[in-house]
Amino acid sequence: MIHRRHLLSRAATSAALASLPTLPLAALAQVKKDSVTLAMTLEPTGLDPTSGAASAIAEVTLYNIYETLTKINSDGSVTPLLAQSWEVSPDLKTYTFKLRPGVKFQNGEPCNAQAVKFSFERAAAEKSTNKDKRTFASMERVAVIDDLTVVILNKALDPDFLFLMGQATAIIVEPKSADSNATQPVGTGPFQLSAWNKGASVALSKWPGYRAASSIKLNKATFRFISDPAAQVAALLAGDVDAFVRVTPRSVAQFKANPKFQVLVSGSRAKTILAINNKKKPLDDVRVRRAIAAAIDRKAVIEGGADGYGQPIGSHYVPGAFGYVDTTGINPYNPEKAKALLAEAGIKTPLELSLKLPPAPYARQGGEVIAAQLAKVGIVVKIENVEWAQWLSGTYTNKNYDLTIISHVEPFDLGNYAKPGYYWGYESAKFNALFDKIQNSPRAAERAKLLGEAQRLLANDAANAFLYQPQWVSVAHKNLKGLWKDMPIFVNDLSALSWG
Repeated sequence: MIHRRHLLSRAATSAALASLPTLPLAALAQVKKDSVTLAMTLEPTGLDPTSGAASAIAEVTLYNIYETLTKINSDGSVTPLLAQSWEVSPDLKTYTFKLRPGVKFQNGEPCNAQAVKFSFERAAAEKSTNKDKRTFASMERVAVIDDLTVVILNKALDPDFLFLMGQATAIIVEPKSADSNATQPVGTGPFQLSAWNKGASVALSKWPGYRAASSIKLNKATFRFISDPAAQVAALLAGDVDAFVRVTPRSVAQFKANPKFQVLVSGSRAKTILAINNKKKPLDDVRVRRAIAAAIDRKAVIEGGADGYGQPIGSHYVPGAFGYVDTTGINPYNPEKAKALLAEAGIKTPLELSLKLPPAPYARQGGEVIAAQLAKVGIVVKIENVEWAQWLSGTYTNKNYDLTIISHVEPFDLGNYAKPGYYWGYESAKFNALFDKIQNSPRAAERAKLLGEAQRLLANDAANAFLYQPQWVSVAHKNLKGLWKDMPIFVNDLSALSWG
């Protein structure tokens, strides 16, 4: 965008050009833009994705500041990053990674096998708050063979292991600087932190020491945080931001009709759910949880909460994922059945419950729809709008809630239902045994069958009220190239961006 104060009248411009000495045309051509301003709905709580669960941390830092052994691409494929190659043992439990030579951290320290060992042992440590701690705790041993060779011996096979090694929780950190990464991040990526204006923006600048610095087209990237849907639209129309990735879809139609913009509708592996605190009475009764699920018209929630961009789901799994089965018929919309289930459970209506809603528009909008639907069967919910940090501490960490709406965006997170002490408090020995079998079945057909059983079990237990698979909508300036078409994970890969 050219700011108004930089505009000259046509006559003034002609006069100014006439006074210039004769120069080659190339010298007068506009310098190609080398910066970008991206907008996000939520601000990260810190800049260390190994210490917090918020996906916004990875949206700023993954593949930009920090790197991983493998890289996940827009189509879900996995390719080398810090590891230039790997070998997998026949039993699929041992991985030998060959690291890229000559890689350094942004503080000048070498990125070697010792750093990999440190990173993964730190992630598995007793005091680790890494949300994928289970993955690292399942590593029986991380062995350094030489500076560029590291061997990981897993206790059990994990068919998704190489994918998991490309997620933000698996970043390779520099041992001396790791503890201060939340505010002073040090990685091996092409960008480094230049400023963090709390509540407004994070600015990154190109790191000249990056091993492939010449391939990076941008010199600066700014992430602005705009949670209000109207302000999101205004920022795009004013040209204050070049792209809004995963924008609130409410105003997409006006951008589709505007030739200045490109609109990308992306598939996702996310699951938007009404999470239920299984440990709270009377929510520990499966009949009450089934009643809540039966009271909800998923299609109305998709229209009201996601502006039509979503597909109903009946379990914590999405269409298009390996082993998916349609479970939407297990707890279908049926208000009369919901009333009967509440009566069967001995619930005297009105049943009063709290509904904690984080700032994301899908939660705030969807919460209003769900509250109205639950009221029709005698469940009165008190809506409490909370900020993101409050949600992470109060709801996710301290489990101080009855109901909440949240999107779980990681592709392979079915294992959260086998995690002891996870925030929704679901505990099932049957599910744990089933998930263990899934993790240890090398044959794809057998794994698909077991995944189907796991989805049906979660649906029958009404572990949560499963709502929809969201589609993400991104709006950007028409000349910005390299935005991800699909989003198997939440990431803004700045190394892929350029101006056309």
